[in-house]
Amino acid sequence: MADAIENPRTGQRMAFVTEQPELLEIETVNPASSVREPVHVHPLQESGARVSAGTLRFCVDGVERAVAAGESIVIPANTPHHFWNDGSADAHAVQWFRPALRSREFFETLFALARDGKIDAKGMPSLLQLAVTIPEFSQEIRTTTPPWPVQRALVALLAPIARRRGYRGVYRGSEHAPADAPSR
Repeated sequence: MADAIENPRTGQRMAFVTEQPELLEIETVNPASSVREPVHVHPLQESGARVSAGTLRFCVDGVERAVAAGESIVIPANTPHHFWNDGSADAHAVQWFRPALRSREFFETLFALARDGKIDAKGMPSLLQLAVTIPEFSQEIRTTTPPWPVQRALVALLAPIARRRGYRGVYRGSEHAPADAPSR
């Protein structure tokens, strides 16, 4: 995959194939796994996937559905969802976001955190990292728990502490972090 990133925690690979203000398309390879990403919304973006090999299982607004090779799914903006590959082989798909916003930068940040061991077993960064990442990408993605007003209140309290300790919302890798900061 040209221009690709990989999440070593999950084995997921992404290659950014279409990048325009109105559309981001990403070729993805999703290894079989029982691990599910956190339920989340894209508040301002319609998203979806076209599966070309294997099957991805989506849970959209509480309704579970398998999307097999040759099938697509469209997820309206601000709709709770998550997906996983519960099959036995890699699933290949083109995922898309309309408009693109800063989704690429979000995935690059998340995958860099994973590469540097700064993601827990559930796929989440530390609380202080979240305190600066949540507001940085709040237009692109939000987890559904705790509720958004609670997340905003926690961020208001913790973000100043996180920034003083060297955390930044956009993370490129530990080689760019201040020496005393656990992440950037």
